[in-house]
Amino acid sequence: MKVKNMPRRLSALFFDLGDTIMLEETEVKDEFETTLTADLIPGMSEALHLFSSQGHRLALVADARPDGPVNVLRQHKLIDLFSYLAISESLGMSKPDPRIFRAALDALNIPPSDFSRAAMVGNNLERDVVGANRLGIISIFYHGNERRRTTPQSQEEEPRHIVTSAAELVALIERLDREPVHD
Repeated sequence: MKVKNMPRRLSALFFDLGDTIMLEETEVKDEFETTLTADLIPGMSEALHLFSSQGHRLALVADARPDGPVNVLRQHKLIDLFSYLAISESLGMSKPDPRIFRAALDALNIPPSDFSRAAMVGNNLERDVVGANRLGIISIFYHGNERRRTTPQSQEEEPRHIVTSAAELVALIERLDREPVHD
């Protein structure tokens, strides 16, 4: 295995929405179960702005009704940070289906050879971590609460990294950005 001398930046950062960017327990929904507003995880707005200012391409990969993620991202003035929104109900597929991740990868023009340079941040082992792992995307489990199962039950559910706060996520992304790319 050859290691390049120059470290290369991650090609993209993908994010789930619920309990990864926003706090699910703060959601206000309409009669159709579409999220209208929600509070953000402390520090996540600043983290997303930092990632964007550093040149990272951001995409949302979320199982949601079509307007919910847009409503929350607009509420917090984050929508323009995202290059693509892969929303399950709009695409007709849910995580861990590889097609929803491929939609984001394709939208950002990331070739299969660079899938391992993309990272997926999410709070669901069965959906976010499994979906990322199946495509060779770096899986980052955001363990911010105990709302969902937090112990992997299979090899596919084993995240490459675990973070518990926006600050830990920022530190991890900075570290991953400095790691050399292996061929």
